Amino acid sequence: MIGYITLGTNDVKRAAAFYDALLAEIGAKRTMESEGFVAWGVSPKHPALGIITPFNGEAATVGNGSMAALVVKTKEQVQAVYNKAIELGGKDEGGPGPRGDSGFYAAYFRDLDGNKLNAFCMGG
Repeated sequence: MIGYITLGTNDVKRAAAFYDALLAEIGAKRTMESEGFVAWGVSPKHPALGIITPFNGEAATVGNGSMAALVVKTKEQVQAVYNKAIELGGKDEGGPGPRGDSGFYAAYFRDLDGNKLNAFCMGG
């Protein structure tokens, strides 16, 4: 149902470098690019993630309660994505581990602009 999500940034070059390295952990590469916008994906048939400077020209701000979730296949990939985010200057929002008893395994972090993300798998 979700085709793509965009996250606001005030520095496309800096954010793009963060996401190039972070999303490489799950095999994603740049799929679209223009001035003020970059998107990554693993295939045209799967959802994508993009960064963008706001169309109205005002500063990008963080959505309170908003989060983008990156699905991966294994707990090891959750750990790798989380570790990469922290290594790149992201901020911890809850380290890797099970959440509840449903098999949901996740790690939470914020990017360089303060956008909240997680990496998760189900029972992997």
